[in-house]
This record gives sequence, C-alpha cells and structure tokens, in this order.
Amino acid sequence: MTDKTKVTIDGVEYIYEELTEAARNQITNLRATEAELNRQQALLGMLQAARIKYVELLKAELPQTVTENEA
Repeated sequence: MTDKTKVTIDGVEYIYEELTEAARNQITNLRATEAELNRQQALLGMLQAARIKYVELLKAELPQTVTENEA
C-alpha cells in the first residue's frame, strides 16, 4: 500500500492524485497565494516596526519645546 497525498477542503479529505488537473492547478494557485500572503504579512510587520523606530529617532532629533508651566 502506497501513501497518497491527501488534501482537505471544507472538511472533506481528497486524494490529490485523483483530482482533476484543473483542481490540482487551483490547489497550486492557492498554495502560491498563501505563501505570498505570508511573505507580504511578514514584510508589513517589518515596515511597521521600522516606522515606529523612525518616529522615535525623529523625536530624538527635534528641539525640546518649553511648556507654559516651565516658562
């Protein structure tokens, strides 16, 4: 008995090799899309962290303001 690749879609398990070529192509497309979404989410997290750091660095370079209570 050989192990066959199984995929689960909406809670139903299918044997990958028994699906139509069109269905297998859509699975490939879905996997590629999921991978790209994960990559973009990681990039977004990195950009958000960079933005926070840039704001911190900018604030450190701004002249200190005097409040009315200090004057």
